[in-house]
Amino acid sequence: MRTRLHRGAELMAENFLWQVVGNVATITLHRPEKKNPLTFESYAELRDLFRDLAHDSEINAVVITGAGGNFCSGGDVHEIIGPLTRMTMPELLQFTRMTGELVKFMRACPQPIIAAIEGVCAGAGAMLALASDLRYGTPGSKTAFLFTRVGLAGCDMGACTLLPRVVGQGRAADLLYTGRVLSADEGLQWGFYNAIYPSEEVLVRAQEMAARLAAGPTFAHAMTKKMLHQEWAMGLDEAIEAEAQAQAICMQTRDFRRAYDAFVAKEQPIFKGD
Repeated sequence: MRTRLHRGAELMAENFLWQVVGNVATITLHRPEKKNPLTFESYAELRDLFRDLAHDSEINAVVITGAGGNFCSGGDVHEIIGPLTRMTMPELLQFTRMTGELVKFMRACPQPIIAAIEGVCAGAGAMLALASDLRYGTPGSKTAFLFTRVGLAGCDMGACTLLPRVVGQGRAADLLYTGRVLSADEGLQWGFYNAIYPSEEVLVRAQEMAARLAAGPTFAHAMTKKMLHQEWAMGLDEAIEAEAQAQAICMQTRDFRRAYDAFVAKEQPIFKGD
C-alpha cells in the first residue's frame, strides 16, 4: 500500500500507528504481543512513508518508537524468516534491496528522525534505530545486530557503513561479528545513544526534541542532514567546498534574515522554514 500523508491522525497506515501533533509525526510500531516485529508489509509501508516524507512540507520532524515497552524485535520469525528459506535468489534479492531502500529513504528524507527506544531493539529494529538521526534509550534498552546469530552476515541494510560511523570501526566489528546485546550504559558511552531517560519519559523527551527541531530553521536542518550524509564519501577539501555552497544557499533564506532581525531587536527568532 502506498501511504498518503495527512495532517492529524487520519493517515491510513495499516502496519503501524501514525500521529501528528503540530509539525511532528510519531510512528509507533504496534505489535506489542511479539515485541513489534517487522513483516514484508510493514517494511514496504515504512519504506513508502519515508519516501513520501521527502515531499511533505507540513511534517518537520519524525519520532519512531514501539508499543508495549519494546522498540522492535526485527523481522518476524514466522512471517519473514520462514518464507525466506523457501525463496529463489531473485526473490531474496528483491527483498534485501527493499529493506535497504527503507534505510535509504530514512537517510534521504529532509526531516530529522528521533528514535525513542525501550526494551528490545534487535536486527532490523536496530537498523531502524541506527538510520535515525538521534537515539534516546532507557536503562532497559537492549540493542543487538543479531544477523550472525541466524546464520547471516552482519552487513545488513547498510550496517557496515552506518555503525562504524556512529560507534567506531572496532566497536562495530564487535557488535556485528558477535550479535551480542549492547546495553544502555555501554551504548551511551559509545555514542550509539544520545541520551538515556526513564521509560516513562523517553517518548516525551523524543517528542520534545522533535518539536524543538520542527520549530527551528527546517530548511537549514534539512541541509545539515544532507551534508552529514553526503560528506561521508568526501575528502576534507571537497567537504569544505560543499559546505560553502550549502551555507551560501541557506544565507538566501528568509529564516536567515529573520534570525538577524530578531537579534537586532533582541527577540527570539520565529522560523518558518523558507
